[in-house]
Amino acid sequence: MRLIFKQRMFSWFDSYDIYNEDGETAYVVKGQMSWGHCLKIFDARGYEVGTVKERILSFLPKFELYKGDTYAGCISKEFSFFRPRYNIDCNGWNIEGNFMEWDYFITDSAGGQVAAVSKQIFNWTDTYVIDVDDPGNALDALMFVLAVDAEKCSRN
Repeated sequence: MRLIFKQRMFSWFDSYDIYNEDGETAYVVKGQMSWGHCLKIFDARGYEVGTVKERILSFLPKFELYKGDTYAGCISKEFSFFRPRYNIDCNGWNIEGNFMEWDYFITDSAGGQVAAVSKQIFNWTDTYVIDVDDPGNALDALMFVLAVDAEKCSRN
C-alpha cells in the first residue's frame, strides 16, 4: 500500500493530507494548539483514528501515540551520530534514516521491513511517500512519520 503524505501550504497549525495510490484521501491530519506538537489523525470519513502528541520536558524528543483514545506507545529519538535512530516502544519496530534524514525504513524486531518512507524534495511543502507492506500497519507507519517530521520541525 502506498500513501502520499503532503503538508498543507497555508495553515495556521500543522496540517497534512494523506492520499492513497489512487489519489483518494486516506487520512487528514490537523494540528492542535498545545505545548509541543499535537496532531490529530482523521480517516476519510472524518472520524478521529489517532493522535501524535509531543511529550515536553524530556532530554531527547519523545512522542506519545494514541489509536483513538487508547495509548499505543511512544517514539523517542536516540542519541546517535550521522544516522538518526528512533526507539519505538510499541509493535517492536525501529526506524532508521539516512544522513540527510529524507529516507527512512521501519523494521520489525526480526529485521524485516514494515515500511519505506522517502521524502520528495522538489515540492513547495513537505511531501513523503510511505510504502507499507501490510495495509493494516498504515496508521502506525503514518503516526511514526508524523512524529519524525514533527521532531525535525522542532529541531529546525
